[in-house]
Amino acid sequence: MEFRHYPVMREEAVEGLNIKPDGVYCDCTLGGGGHTKRILERLSEKGRLIAIDRDSAAIENARTSIQDSRLLLFKRNFSDIDLIAREAQVHGLDGILMDLGVSSYQLDNAERGFSYRFDAPLDMRMDETDKLTAYEVVNAYSEEELTKILFEYGEERFAKRIAERIVRERKNGPIKTTLQLAGIIASAIPAKYRDDGHPAKRSFQAIRIEVNKELEILEQTIEKGVSLLNEGGRIAVITFHSLEDRIVKNTFARLASPCTCPKDFPICVCGKKPSVRIITKKPVTPSETELSENNRSHSAKLRIAEKLKI
Repeated sequence: MEFRHYPVMREEAVEGLNIKPDGVYCDCTLGGGGHTKRILERLSEKGRLIAIDRDSAAIENARTSIQDSRLLLFKRNFSDIDLIAREAQVHGLDGILMDLGVSSYQLDNAERGFSYRFDAPLDMRMDETDKLTAYEVVNAYSEEELTKILFEYGEERFAKRIAERIVRERKNGPIKTTLQLAGIIASAIPAKYRDDGHPAKRSFQAIRIEVNKELEILEQTIEKGVSLLNEGGRIAVITFHSLEDRIVKNTFARLASPCTCPKDFPICVCGKKPSVRIITKKPVTPSETELSENNRSHSAKLRIAEKLKI
């Protein structure tokens, strides 16, 4: 399947990195390569760009469509950013970009099982070599586990009803496909609440997050990334739902104000110094033009922080 490019807030994100032509950068989420190509356009012949993706299809696409000696490709989880930098013999980064969530290619490729718009086996793995799939989550997790995932990761108000319906339906045989699951989810939601987008949207998001452990690695990856940044280097993170955005916001805030002293202490005695300053006091959101041209940008938020001298 051909990769189509939907790089959300490409210009805002790349501008936010404040690119140095001779610098070393890392695109933690290669995807279709839209952000990667834009960064490469800003680099001189001395510049370098590390691009990471869990999906072998994204890596192979970049190998054929972006033939550039400045680009180093790694099929890995971005939580390994510190190990990858070491393997690339990079001792400091001038910028890091993270474009979170599922890629347009993964959503549009029916066989991957990410979308409720196509009928496909329940999969949802960003890395197809991982063992856990959506099939195991849907058919093997307990009702309590499903309720917790749907509520916490999908912020689904009808989590308990949906979990109950899934458990009841799977007694008649395993739930195997995306459309089968989407129908079960829709049947558990009262009709008057089905007008806010597709009724399975939040549940599919929740199951995908669980399969790929997306939230578990986000905070530690930001921390690792910041530790790799050179003074003045920037980290830009694009999120697509409130759970991701909250983690990014809180992690940036903690790195910018790490002092743990009681508020009534006249001076800091803990000795913890800020490692970043927050560039975006409020998150950047897509322009009206982008919103009209790319429906997938509607929930996007961009936050940027800059490494301080320590």
